[in-house]
Amino acid sequence: MSEGRSTPWAGYAPAQAWDEAMDVHGEVREPYARVYAEIDRMSGEDLYARAEALASSYLAQGVTFDHAGEERPFPLDIVPRVVGADEWDVIAPGIAQRVRTLEAFLADVYGSQHCVTDGVVPRRLLASSKYFYRAVAGIEPANGVRVHVSGIDLVRDQNNIWRVLEDNVRVPSGVSYVLSNRRAMSQMYPDMFGAMGVRPVLEYSQRLRAALAKAAPDGVDDPTIVVLTPGVFNSAYYEHSLLARTMGVQLVEGRDLETLNGRVYMRTTAGRRRVDVIYRRVDDDYLDPVQFRPDSALGAPGIVTAARLGNVTIANAVGNGVADDKLIYTYMPDLTRYYLGEEPILPIVDTWRLEEKAAREEVMDRLDELVVKPVDGSGGKGVVIGTKASQEELDATRRLILADPRGWIAQPVIQLSTVPTLTDDGLEPRHVDLRPFAINDGDDVWVLPGGLTRVALQRGQLIVNSSQGGGSKDTWVLGGVRHRGSTVVPPPEAKVELEGVDSVPQDAHPEDWAHGQQQQQQQQAREVSGS
Repeated sequence: MSEGRSTPWAGYAPAQAWDEAMDVHGEVREPYARVYAEIDRMSGEDLYARAEALASSYLAQGVTFDHAGEERPFPLDIVPRVVGADEWDVIAPGIAQRVRTLEAFLADVYGSQHCVTDGVVPRRLLASSKYFYRAVAGIEPANGVRVHVSGIDLVRDQNNIWRVLEDNVRVPSGVSYVLSNRRAMSQMYPDMFGAMGVRPVLEYSQRLRAALAKAAPDGVDDPTIVVLTPGVFNSAYYEHSLLARTMGVQLVEGRDLETLNGRVYMRTTAGRRRVDVIYRRVDDDYLDPVQFRPDSALGAPGIVTAARLGNVTIANAVGNGVADDKLIYTYMPDLTRYYLGEEPILPIVDTWRLEEKAAREEVMDRLDELVVKPVDGSGGKGVVIGTKASQEELDATRRLILADPRGWIAQPVIQLSTVPTLTDDGLEPRHVDLRPFAINDGDDVWVLPGGLTRVALQRGQLIVNSSQGGGSKDTWVLGGVRHRGSTVVPPPEAKVELEGVDSVPQDAHPEDWAHGQQQQQQQQAREVSGS
């Protein structure tokens, strides 16, 4: 800290959790040295001014999220999160290993179910999962991939150990914030990216499009790919439109699709156009009214039959939710050993299965010191933190568990790591988690360097989800190419050359995403206004 003047770091004190920027003695950890020095040169007024400019930029771009049914600008903190190269060299292969295990599990449960006959997973667990769909049993994906995109949530505990918190392999969301965060932060700190060797992230859309192209049905060399959205009123529509534009593919709704003779077509002004790959952002239950909810207008009738015939690929595959089940999460270490013959690289959080009597009785006695979660919950909904709950809340939770033990798990309270975050009272430690995104193209699992860091904006809050009022940070993974001096804006995000894929259009280059986003927003505004 500079001598003789106050800096934004004055008064910053790490909490009891593992602080990623500073140790308990106030020494700055090595990955944060450059970020610390950059902020240390500023006055408090300078830092707040930058934060205000960042917020204004986000508001102008329309980067929003749904909170309690209301669309709000998504808070992006001015202080980045920094992950060292040595740490990432463990995290990335750990995520890839996790994805390979999930792929093997899904192929098995929708096939021969060897994991059941070999006693690794109880049959009742699959039979009672609300996301296990017999309607898709036996479907063989074109290139064997069911989890084209995954978001594996990680936390760093008080002992500096990265742990898997949960898996998201249905329709994982949030990557658009990763891309938007990077773009915005590159304008705030143009010199630091090259100097620190921050790894690029904006190639994500190219990677995704290439993976979807490789998942096309057999015999299709130049597939037509679409992004299927529930529509403009969906909370993640911003992300759907951004991904479609940056991939250079059509964004469609269910009413834009129809099936004929076991094939899926898109209605265009020039007539029908066959669709080969659907990157769907519509939940399973709403995807095909013939197979699932008959009242749904968000999908198109016959899509699942077309997939079964091998005429269209649905990404991610229908039925992946059985792997999201938090009870399956407890079996993942065993499943990794069973399918891959490897020890898990990333540990999970110790977890009680409340359908087991002994575990349930122990948890009931310790409900006020544990975290209990619904096995099919998302967005932090339904999570009860015993140490912060009232007696009435604990009693209500106890009744819910006893009524449906299969529906709950319990875990110890993990003191999530903290990262300096700008608050109304200056820089303070705030708890964070991390959602790295991985893309599986059938030959390789590529892990986006960084991912979405979610930050709890309230002091001491452990639930970081945006739906619970959280914000985000740009995640800087070190170990990339270093450049001397200033970098151009945006930072060096090289267009990748993808072997065997030459159909990524020029307009899919990530530098074009902002223009595409504006077009989508203008289109959305016209549709909402009816003009």
